[in-house]
Amino acid sequence: MSLTIKDVAREAGVSIATVSKVINGKPSISESTRCRVLEVIKRLNYHPNAQASNFAREHSENIIFLAVTEPLTAFHNPHMFEIMCGAQNIIHKKKLNFSFLGVSDKDSAYQETTEIIGRKAADGILIHGSATSRPLVDLLVRTGFPHVIIGRPPFTNTACWIDINNHVSGHLAAKYLMKCGYTHIAFIGGPQTDEISRHRLKGFISSMHIFKLDVPGSAIKYGTYSKQSGYEMMEELLRGSFLPDAVICEDNNIAMGAASAIRKRGMKIPDDIGLITFDDYPLSQLIDPPLTVVDINVNKMGQQAAEILIKKIKNPNLSMQSFTTVPELIVRASTRNIKKDVV
Repeated sequence: MSLTIKDVAREAGVSIATVSKVINGKPSISESTRCRVLEVIKRLNYHPNAQASNFAREHSENIIFLAVTEPLTAFHNPHMFEIMCGAQNIIHKKKLNFSFLGVSDKDSAYQETTEIIGRKAADGILIHGSATSRPLVDLLVRTGFPHVIIGRPPFTNTACWIDINNHVSGHLAAKYLMKCGYTHIAFIGGPQTDEISRHRLKGFISSMHIFKLDVPGSAIKYGTYSKQSGYEMMEELLRGSFLPDAVICEDNNIAMGAASAIRKRGMKIPDDIGLITFDDYPLSQLIDPPLTVVDINVNKMGQQAAEILIKKIKNPNLSMQSFTTVPELIVRASTRNIKKDVV
């Protein structure tokens, strides 16, 4: 087992901070204490690592990106890595070190963040929404540690965060479909408790009301973010009294299942039913036909998060809670302008 700075501090009878100050040549240590610490370092053959050297420094020049990862994360959530790439681009230009820390769950995220703050292992931390919890947010606020959370926490807080305006995304999807001439529009999404799904649904409903179109309860279905759930929700719509001419699918997997259900009924996309989804993942272009999507430039979002964090490191009192980047509509073959068909 390798030696740590804690072993040196215990053997010398001093604090970890004192050992770190000796290692970094700080002048505020008495000569006798300095000699005792150096003797222990030599006797134990201890070699200070970067974290030990950073402990007494004002800055470590390290930035950490923290997220919960699991099997197939890159497939199910490629945007997370695109956000990280955008952040890394800015941090690299500032000549700072950038590292990714993947954890298995939110409890682990809290523990790792506690360690990072305690060891002064980084100057700041970017936290993906997948790792966010109330205890973690409370820790960041209580300690004042420089941070930016990517994704608004689903509870009242004073932490620093940026997010996509999913309400606007839902509004844009519905507005586009109505301008194409669709009037019977349904929404199939994730769990009713999911923040993203709920905000996109609210945007859809508000847009429909602006155009004075009703949204019956039977036009809204809740499920999970899976192909099977998308298939089942679409089947339920097609069996019901409300037959849609277009469907807003809350993610690519749901859209893939919905497309399968439509084809099984002998119907065609977009001739019989138009489909639109969110997030331009690779899957959206592999579905037949390729999907119209409402997308966000998440690489730019990552850049913005990094820029805010760097400002917050310089000014810890900086407080920011904002929505970033404007949603973009990418039109593909899964929708059409049905107004042209009206004579």
